[in-house]
Amino acid sequence: MPLTTEVIIVGAGPTGLSLAAQLVRYGIDFQVIEKNDGVTPFSKAIGVHARTLEIYEQMDLAQRAVSEGAIAGRGRLLVNGEVQAEIDLSNLGEGLSTYPYMLLLEQSKNEKLLYDYVTSHGRDVQWQTELTDFSQTNTSVTAQYKTATGNVETVEGKFLVGCDGAKSLVRHNLGLTFSGSTFERIFYVADCQVDWKFSHDAVHICLSKDTLLLFFPLKGEKRYRIVGTFPEQYSKEEGDILYEEIEAEIKEHAKLELDIHDVQWFSTYKVHTRHVSSFSLGRCYLAGDAAHIHSPAGAQGMNTGIQDAYNLAWKIAMQLRRGAADSLLRSYNEERLENAKNLLETTDRLFQFGAGDEWPLAFLRTNVFPSVARFILSIDAIKKFIFPRLSQIGINYRHSSLSQHTDDEHFAVKAGDRMPYVLIDGTSIYDRLREPKFHVVLFEKTNGEFQQLAEEMKNARPDLVDVNTIAPSAPIGEVFETEKSFGVLLRPDNYIGLISPEISLEKVNSYLRQTAALPE
Repeated sequence: MPLTTEVIIVGAGPTGLSLAAQLVRYGIDFQVIEKNDGVTPFSKAIGVHARTLEIYEQMDLAQRAVSEGAIAGRGRLLVNGEVQAEIDLSNLGEGLSTYPYMLLLEQSKNEKLLYDYVTSHGRDVQWQTELTDFSQTNTSVTAQYKTATGNVETVEGKFLVGCDGAKSLVRHNLGLTFSGSTFERIFYVADCQVDWKFSHDAVHICLSKDTLLLFFPLKGEKRYRIVGTFPEQYSKEEGDILYEEIEAEIKEHAKLELDIHDVQWFSTYKVHTRHVSSFSLGRCYLAGDAAHIHSPAGAQGMNTGIQDAYNLAWKIAMQLRRGAADSLLRSYNEERLENAKNLLETTDRLFQFGAGDEWPLAFLRTNVFPSVARFILSIDAIKKFIFPRLSQIGINYRHSSLSQHTDDEHFAVKAGDRMPYVLIDGTSIYDRLREPKFHVVLFEKTNGEFQQLAEEMKNARPDLVDVNTIAPSAPIGEVFETEKSFGVLLRPDNYIGLISPEISLEKVNSYLRQTAALPE
């Protein structure tokens, strides 16, 4: 007889472990199979953005992440080995998130963080286990896998999620296309120690006419992640490049006196920019690199996989535990496919600005940008434009079938937006939104105005909906652009389902029944 579970997760990278951690929160049974023998020993991705840290915060992991990582506090822009400008990155998103910066924390440490969370709740990963085949019916998915001993075993689940990377067997067997293009440039990365004249408190960005070169400070004395590209005319295949060639390229384009030593890891690769035709087929889903790959510009990859898992987990939980209709699960593809398309366009543009060899771009990058960067990033309006896009707090699902726009014309914030970060009595509103439930937040201008309504909502579906009553403040009025009382219904992932100046129990119940497809 096959083993049985509710969700089969293929792959235990940051995406698969994030999905497992979220399913733990919802009390969903799962089995994770992973062909490697443990969390990755390699640093790989290193950027952790504000939206990911907000997710970590719900699991009490954010402070550990921050303590184990390094905040990207400053950026130094160099041209021909000389510092042309220094910019402050430590509070780029001030007032927009509890985490107004990018955290430099290696993928290996993120995986360990998530794996520890999973195991601390009595669950584990089946390491050294490789998926060989799977099939699905209208009600279940059956997967075959080979264990470390060579035995072939079977597990049956309600759903299967492929978090198995860019060469995903799940995607391949589902027959989903993975269209896109490949950058001709070869990228290189190296984790090492660097002796040079600069302090270890800044991201160093070496600007040139046709290459990309960055030094990211990591936790530990003189430790850096170096990321760069070979020139477009470089003709070697990535697998044939020796480390010595990478170091020579770094020194040539940095135009600095520096000593690179204690290299812990290095890699070369070509960057592909692709997304899957659909994030799901039947009862099988894709997440992370199995669904989208792109340039490392903006450090979006690992964060996006974590967001995929966060979006999918609560929808699976609502069907398995609450009997939600299939339309709720279909919204995963709606929301994350649109995001993937936007993401690829953004990272392509960032890469072209950072390393494109067209003359106008190269001139702007090396002659104009260093002169105006500090001024530009001192303007609040520009920071409020840039930070949400880089940090992923600006991702919205306004076009989703789960976003009810009936009353949101009264507000600057719309259905489908992430719940804005505001302080309530000196603490983040997110401190009140940690439970894996829907949340109703009632902003009452007159004390006691929503008292009866709050009691009705609390008594109606306490196991599904959490209720908070808050007195509006000047910051809340400014963010939402209203001086009136109003209510917000948040999905379990803290995106706005509906917002209304005339919130009622009937409106909340109608949303849960009709939009979220949950039974009474």
